[in-house]
Amino acid sequence: MTLKQLENLVTIDQDITNPEFGINYDQRTTEQLLEYGLILIDKPPGPTSHEVVAWTKRILNISKAGHSGTLDPQVSGVLPLGLGEGTKALGVLLLGPKEYMALGRLHSLPSKEKLQQTLDLFKGEIFQKPPQRSAVVRQTRIRTIYELELLEQKERLILLRVLCEAGTYIRKLYYDIGEILSFGGSMIELRRSKVHQFSEDQLVTMHELADAYSTWKESGDGSKLNKIILPIEHTLSEIKSVVIRDSAIDSLCHGAQLAIPGVLQISPNLKQNDLVAIYSQKGEVVALAEALLSESEIKENIKGYAFKTKRIIMKPSTYPKSWRTSSPPKE
Repeated sequence: MTLKQLENLVTIDQDITNPEFGINYDQRTTEQLLEYGLILIDKPPGPTSHEVVAWTKRILNISKAGHSGTLDPQVSGVLPLGLGEGTKALGVLLLGPKEYMALGRLHSLPSKEKLQQTLDLFKGEIFQKPPQRSAVVRQTRIRTIYELELLEQKERLILLRVLCEAGTYIRKLYYDIGEILSFGGSMIELRRSKVHQFSEDQLVTMHELADAYSTWKESGDGSKLNKIILPIEHTLSEIKSVVIRDSAIDSLCHGAQLAIPGVLQISPNLKQNDLVAIYSQKGEVVALAEALLSESEIKENIKGYAFKTKRIIMKPSTYPKSWRTSSPPKE
């Protein structure tokens, strides 16, 4: 199955891939998914995000895992976890919006018209100062509220759906709404329902994860666990893509920049400075990079650097070394 982000690419050149190296991204074994995987956990209220990561590492018996977008202990919902080298791709999710379902209480009962007028004031760019108990420096910053919808109201209780930029404090948003209404308001309960392209219908619980891992270890059947662990490439579906030759992969894994001769396909409308994910011909993510040239410039030239490597994801020596180093000078 072709990844969404690798469909309808612009072809720069053609090549064949060696089946002896690497593996199709959707044919990884369970062990390989534990190294290049993504789990969408339904975080319960209570534990911290770091505790969920620690529990996941113990359940799966792995040494490396991480999360994208910290949830406060009392907040539930979507918590993406990267496994192994897959942790290096999680930062991309911070570029996209997040959606929350937030239940709050107003300290007095406004008219429906007044409430809606007030909510409308908070759509678009707003100024926010993080609360005193936060993990970041308390300085005023700009955040964007893309959508703010009143889902339900029961007396002074209101349920809001908030689609916002990463780093928006929903508890502070409720406080500010109450201030504008002049009689105050506070948040009671919060659930994150979406992180970028990932939503609630894709979540698994810690119990389901533990059960699937036990089944794999006890019977050797990894089918349940393989459905829970997604290929890490799914994290990168919303940024532009580049497909490269097998011969260019190992040099990138050692930190080299990507030159035009190594490029096979690129996303249409590629612009200079765009963040891109670089893939093998089998769909495996190799690295994250910054475009140094636009689509037209790559088409028009046959040499020169096209992409600057920013984050290496694939382990070196996954593909054979095809690049040469200069010989030491003779004495």
